[in-house]
Amino acid sequence: MIISHDHYDHLDYPSIIKLKPHVNRFFVPLGVGSHLKHWGVPEDKITELDWWESADFGHFTFTATPARHFSGRSITDNKKTQWASWVLQGQYNNLYFSGDGGYAEHFKGIGKKYGPFDFTMLECGQYNPRWEAIHMMPEQTAQANIDLRGKVMMPIHWSAFDLSLHKWKEPVIRLLAAAAKLDVQVATPYIGERFAVGRDFPKEKWWETLH
Repeated sequence: MIISHDHYDHLDYPSIIKLKPHVNRFFVPLGVGSHLKHWGVPEDKITELDWWESADFGHFTFTATPARHFSGRSITDNKKTQWASWVLQGQYNNLYFSGDGGYAEHFKGIGKKYGPFDFTMLECGQYNPRWEAIHMMPEQTAQANIDLRGKVMMPIHWSAFDLSLHKWKEPVIRLLAAAAKLDVQVATPYIGERFAVGRDFPKEKWWETLH
């Protein structure tokens, strides 16, 4: 399991309790392991990494990379733990997971050092112009994929929790419009749909049938 930071919508106690018997290793940013240990996850199942640190597990290499965000679960622990994006390198594919974060030059740096990526999972949702420093606008999400040198991207963070003032469908509509202008390939799976990276990716606009 990969965790990007300790905000409640990304590190949920009931979910961890339910999933921990089925997880062989948790990869988390520096300091986030303290929450997991407090919740009964064995220490030898937790790998904490700071930005630019890597660890191998099986046939995969996990690398914590920068993100422009913050952390904390209460008013007393703001920025006490690290937040991160993640690079996942396997035998056949190279993947990137953004976690949460605003648009900045770190995407180009990650793309230069670890790209190109076969598949990127990029934040696209729960944004507001006033929060642009910590959450990307959809047009910036499309540009981030270009900076990362991603072949196919998937918008995340838009179809589950409803935490902003924009309409529920707005993020993916704006992203697809920007992606069309920039010639960015976008995967749009149903929530929970499985597909293989490197093969035909889902493109159905399933949200258009929802009311």
